[in-house]
This record gives sequence, C-alpha cells and structure tokens, in this order.
Amino acid sequence: MAYNFSQNIWKNALLSSNHGAWALHRTISTTPVRNRVSVGRYKPLEGRKQLLTYDQAIKPHELAHKKSWNTWNTSTLEGGRRSQLTTIEDMFIRRFIHGAWFCHIKGQQIIIKRQHNIIRIAFCLPKKLPPQSVYFITGFCERLLSIWLHCPVKLEIQAVENYEGYVKIV
Repeated sequence: MAYNFSQNIWKNALLSSNHGAWALHRTISTTPVRNRVSVGRYKPLEGRKQLLTYDQAIKPHELAHKKSWNTWNTSTLEGGRRSQLTTIEDMFIRRFIHGAWFCHIKGQQIIIKRQHNIIRIAFCLPKKLPPQSVYFITGFCERLLSIWLHCPVKLEIQAVENYEGYVKIV
C-alpha cells in the first residue's frame, strides 16, 4: 500500500509541474564534492602530549596496507553464525583486560586472535612491573575468561622498556 501511495505522489508531481520529467531533475543536488585533507588526522593537544596508537597514527587509506586488524575471526564471513556474539565477546574481553591491567595498558592496543576454539589476547606492558603481580594477574585473567567464555584463553604479554616504539606521541 505504501509503495502505491508514494508512486501516486510522484505521478501527481510530474503531471502537475510545467515541465513534466524535469521536476525530478530539480530535486537532485549537483554540488561538487569538497575534498578535505584533514580527514582521519589527530590534532595535537595544546599544553600536553597525546598518545596515539599505531593504527591511529596511520592515515585511514593506508591502514589496510600497513597494518593487520586488532581482531582476527572468521565468524563475520558470509554464512558465519556467531558474528554478533563474537563482537560482544570482543568488547567484553577488551573492557575486562583494561579493568584488570587498569593503569598499565597505554592506548587501545589489545589484539584478539581466535583460532579454532582458542582465544589469544596480546598486548604490551612496561617492564617496571614486578613479575609476581604479572603472573598473578595473567593467571587470574586467563582463568576467569576461560570460565566465562567456555573456551581456553591465553594471554600473550610483551614486556617493553618504553612505549615510544609502539605508541606515537603527538
């Protein structure tokens, strides 16, 4: 019913106008595209430094060529049955890891790799942390995530001296 109604409106508009088919031409915008060169660029903050991750520091059109994606899964392919569930799980994993390692992870660099039934989570930590706390929080995170997600979870932690090689400071 709605389709016929809108079709009748267009017919009446064409018949009532003076120029017939030219009435549709008048409604189309023909303004030129404005090419802006500042798209996808982070502006430096005045008075303080801003940490940019690797994917934020690269231009958007170069991102797919220079970098791999932060989440690897095949459920988003055509015919995948878990695309929404996988997205929700990835959001939960990122928030949980940020909460467990609350003051030690800089930026948004948490990489989630799904391989068959195993979830691998990779991120960087500073070397200044005591090893006992790193081992405890690693085991704590792996155990809780394995229980909640019903599959084995492994943390792959890289200890770095400073973040300058991994995070760009603007």
